[in-house]
Amino acid sequence: MYFPYSLFVLFFYFSLPSLSFPFSKRTISDRPAIASNFPDPAFLEVDNIFYAFSTTNGKQNVPVATSPSFTTDWTILQDHDALPELPGWTTGNIWAPSITRLPSNGLFILYFSGTDRASGSGKHCIGAATSRTITGPYSPQPTPLICDLEAGGAIDASPFHDPVSGTLYLTWKIDGNSLGGGGPCGNADSKHSTPLRIAPLDPQTGTSFLGPATTLLDRGRYDGPLIEAPSLAYYAPENLYLLFFSSNCYKTKLYDTSYAVSRQILGPYVKAKKPLLLSGDFGGKLKSPGGAEVSADAGRIMFHADRKAGDASVREMWVGELRVGKGVVTI
Repeated sequence: MYFPYSLFVLFFYFSLPSLSFPFSKRTISDRPAIASNFPDPAFLEVDNIFYAFSTTNGKQNVPVATSPSFTTDWTILQDHDALPELPGWTTGNIWAPSITRLPSNGLFILYFSGTDRASGSGKHCIGAATSRTITGPYSPQPTPLICDLEAGGAIDASPFHDPVSGTLYLTWKIDGNSLGGGGPCGNADSKHSTPLRIAPLDPQTGTSFLGPATTLLDRGRYDGPLIEAPSLAYYAPENLYLLFFSSNCYKTKLYDTSYAVSRQILGPYVKAKKPLLLSGDFGGKLKSPGGAEVSADAGRIMFHADRKAGDASVREMWVGELRVGKGVVTI
C-alpha cells in the first residue's frame, strides 16, 4: 500500500559553459511504493495505467507491477512473468529491464541484460524482446544486442525517444567493474572504465542499431568504482538533456542517484555538484537509493532503496516527482 507523500526540499546548482541552472525542489513518497524486493525498476504509461518492471526476483525473470496513478496503489502482478522464455544466448540472471513503445507500429520493446552462455564468464549481454501487449509475454530476439565482454559486458539498457530529433536511442553501461580489482562490486583499484554509452536504434524494430555508439560519461574521482543505470530525459523549457545515473557500489551505503546535463544529446555532459539522492535523505528513510529511471520529460522518477542499510537483499521501490526551473519551484 502507498500513502500520501510528504515534501522535502533540496536545491542543487550546476553549471555549463555560459549557463547556470538550479535543480528544482523535489517531492518524494514518505514510504516505499512497493515494500518488497523490486530492484532496478523501469516504467511506462499506457492507456492511463502505469506499468513497472524489475530485475528478476528469483522466480520471475521480469516481474511486473501496475498503478492507476504512479504515486499510489502499486500492485505486483503475482506469478506473472513478462519474459517467461529466455533466449538461448543467456543462462538467466536477468537484470534491469526497461521498456519502450515504438510510435511507428505500437510494438512494445523490452530491453534486459542476462548472463552470457557461450563465454561462461558470468558477464552480461543486453538483449531485446517484443510484444503487442505491455505486460507480455515478450518474445526475445535470438541474439544479443550488445555484449562487449572484453570490456566487462553490458548492462542497464534504457531507451529514449529524443523529442528534438525524433531519434530513438538506447543507453547502457559497460560493466568494466566486473573485470575484477577487489571490493564488493569490483574495480576498487580503479583500473577499469565503466562508461555510459548511447547509440541510435532502428525506429521500425527497436532491435538493431543504425549507428555507432558514443560515450556520454564515465566515472570520476567521486564516483567510486563505477557509474551505472543511465536514464535520459529532456526538459524542453530550458532545452536541457539530463542524464541520470547511479555511482558507487550498490552493496554499500555510498550508492546514490546523480545526474549530469548537456545542451546536446551526445554531450558533453557536466555532472551536478551534488547527487540527487543519497543515503540518509528524507529523514534517514532512504538507504542506498539508485537504479533510477526518469520519465522522458524529467517529471517523474522511480528508483530502489535498501530496506536495511548496507543490505541489498531487499531493495524496495520508491517513486517521486521532479521539477526543473531557474527559480523557486512550488509543488
